[in-house]
Amino acid sequence: MSASPSTADHQAAQAVVRHHAQLAAVLDRHVGDLLDAADRGDAAGAVRHRDELVGWLHAELLPHAYAEEAGLYPAAGDRSEAALLVRGMRDEHRALTALVAELAATDRPVRLAAAGRALAALFAVHLAKENDLVVPLLVAAADVSLATLLDGMHDLLGSSETSGTGGCGGGGCGCGGDQGRGDAPAATLSIDPRIDVRLLPHGQRHARVLTALDALPAGRALVLVAPHAPRPLLAEVEARYRGGVTTEWLQDGPDVWQIRLSREPVTV
Repeated sequence: MSASPSTADHQAAQAVVRHHAQLAAVLDRHVGDLLDAADRGDAAGAVRHRDELVGWLHAELLPHAYAEEAGLYPAAGDRSEAALLVRGMRDEHRALTALVAELAATDRPVRLAAAGRALAALFAVHLAKENDLVVPLLVAAADVSLATLLDGMHDLLGSSETSGTGGCGGGGCGCGGDQGRGDAPAATLSIDPRIDVRLLPHGQRHARVLTALDALPAGRALVLVAPHAPRPLLAEVEARYRGGVTTEWLQDGPDVWQIRLSREPVTV
């Protein structure tokens, strides 16, 4: 006889669903502003709203997706009844990332509106699967504690600024994290820009990352997202910057690798 889900697991599930609703609401608002500008023929306004949307996507939505792949999907994908579902969810993350890149690459209002609307529609379907299939599956699993999986993962549960219920550290998000701690890595994940090279041709990946590092101010960092351990690229970074870039492995496979690359501050 399987054990009943714990109160903590139910609270964690509610926190995930609540944060999903917050993300969807903010995305819809950004896309609505973009569509309104496109309808008016306001090209400058559409580009301004695009920049706001792309900034939010890199700061909030994409880190949420990466956190799901690190926290939720391995536990769900290990179950035979959910393996194909999780594979499809990962593919939807790839599609979302491609739409973000499409948004960032154009300034034509019609194309911006099309990409923004497609992104919002795909995200809504994606969240429905997570809320109705993935999260309940993990809550019901006798050998999985959803609360433990999500402990401290602010990218999945939101923060006090967005939850409206106290957030992490105040008991509202259910993650058990403490926003006041200076050592909470998930809080940092949400502000570092990301370069996801998985959708780039192999011949462009190194150049794209090196160009981004060249433009990165001293003391700042970016997160490299790759489909394999990018050791040749890291060797090239080390040879190019000679200790001026430090690396921190945030996720070491098996499907996604994430490495924070930090430009060292200039010392006088």
